[in-house]
Amino acid sequence: MKIVVDTLGSDLGSSEIKKAIVAFLNKNSDVEVIAVGNEAELKEISDKCEIIHAPDIVPMEAGPLEVMRMRNSSMFVAINEMKNRGADAVISAGSTGGFLSAATLSLKTSTNVKRAALIAPFPTKIKGKKVVILDIGASNENSPEELNQFAIMGSEYVKAVFGINDPKIYLLSNGTEEGKGSPTGKQAFNLLKNNSNFKGNIEARNVLSGEADVIVTDGFTGNVLLKSIEGTAKMMSGMIKNIFKKNLWTKLGYLHVRKGVKDMSETMDYKSTGGAMLLGINGVVVKAHGNSDAYSFECAMNVAKNLVDSKVVEKIEKGLK
Repeated sequence: MKIVVDTLGSDLGSSEIKKAIVAFLNKNSDVEVIAVGNEAELKEISDKCEIIHAPDIVPMEAGPLEVMRMRNSSMFVAINEMKNRGADAVISAGSTGGFLSAATLSLKTSTNVKRAALIAPFPTKIKGKKVVILDIGASNENSPEELNQFAIMGSEYVKAVFGINDPKIYLLSNGTEEGKGSPTGKQAFNLLKNNSNFKGNIEARNVLSGEADVIVTDGFTGNVLLKSIEGTAKMMSGMIKNIFKKNLWTKLGYLHVRKGVKDMSETMDYKSTGGAMLLGINGVVVKAHGNSDAYSFECAMNVAKNLVDSKVVEKIEKGLK
């Protein structure tokens, strides 16, 4: 297996990604990693993996055409290496829009795919249970037909990655009744009714309840939902910490509940998901968190490996056919 890694463009720089590559390879000696970035920064791991020099960083606001013109950027070179050398996966923590659009233009969508979608597993209140949501930002708007297709792609992802044979599919809406939703959502609902695993609408407040396996939404709404969940989780984490730091008694109280707090932190740890996959592309394309530390980026590499092992791209093509 060959995995191409874009080592530039993340908030924390290449140092954390280098640590992730070393940690990953120490556990996965059967995987070949091609690290793309500034050769001077990567030379210390040259005994672990192949290094390809590409010193330019794609700006966060870059669009697909700008990425395609930046021939010496680590992102462009990484995508190109995957395409030309037949690598199994490519990973980047750089510009989301640039990476996803350039990967789509270069690698092309799979047969029968109308629009690629960004999918990520979210933690739920049930420890160990994940719900996948798509699209969470690959597009700003989607047609009813694309939403219907997202349900199929999401189902195949859940079957391949989590081993759930009959995943429960829901459509994100502003109410659970059939008549609720945007005009696009209502049309998508009518199409989704033909899917035996479709269970109806779901409201945002129940997204993390553990009831659903797949939640379908348009890219704009999905991205807003993603950032709302991340912001709320960060706020709640800070508030809980402040409660226990209030005085001596609250600090003593923490000693009695710290196991529960630790369990909650592990359940809601978004870093363990590693990143999101662009479904519907010819190959495994993983977008790692922009602020990935070594642990989070290693998780993204594990995600890429597991997706290749589970043959998720081939299964999605078969499911759509």
